[in-house]
Amino acid sequence: MSITRRNARRSVRILGVASASAALALGVAGSASACNIRDFTAVAGCTGEQGQITVTDTDASGTNATVTVYEKTDAGETKVGQKDVQGSGGAGTPVVFDVDWKASTTYRIHVDVKTQRFDVNDDIKPDLTTPATACKKEESSSPSAPASPSSKPSPSAPEESATPTPSESESSTAPAGTSSNAPSPAAGDSNLAETGANSNTGMIAGVAGALVVVGGGAVFFGMRRRGAKNGG
Repeated sequence: MSITRRNARRSVRILGVASASAALALGVAGSASACNIRDFTAVAGCTGEQGQITVTDTDASGTNATVTVYEKTDAGETKVGQKDVQGSGGAGTPVVFDVDWKASTTYRIHVDVKTQRFDVNDDIKPDLTTPATACKKEESSSPSAPASPSSKPSPSAPEESATPTPSESESSTAPAGTSSNAPSPAAGDSNLAETGANSNTGMIAGVAGALVVVGGGAVFFGMRRRGAKNGG
């Protein structure tokens, strides 16, 4: 089967369209996986009272990049730190820099990529400025304060004994000025001797004896006189 000129031109046209489509697809794929400064983002945050700058590399080509952070002041720039990061598609790969947090401080983040395919030497725009509020300290739970001495229960006072003291019992059972009918126990020789010397017992006994004798004699003489009268 012979190939006509019309068929040949048609074949060439088809090949040209296919080649152009392939070149366009390769170009789009190459630009999608290209490493450039737009693949890098930076944010400032806090972990407790520690300030941090997080740089994220979303480069889908996985090219290794060097990230350097500088603190900008009126006197110039101070290098904070430098780290390498290998990008990944999707959420990207983060790299964290700890910084001495200062409110409203400006940082310059520089990205450097040197490979045969990519050459990046640029800063993330715009410069990163920390918020006006400094990082707050984490509130730790303080230990509970010990109970004050006043809160402790006071020792209860000893209960007063219901048993009366000897002096109270004596005063309640034996009223003043009332003598007891019970005989007093012997208190010793010294008390007896003192009692006999100070009383009038001997005198009273003598007088009573004399009265008995006189009374007996009077009765005797009275009876004799009555008998004599009766006999006479």
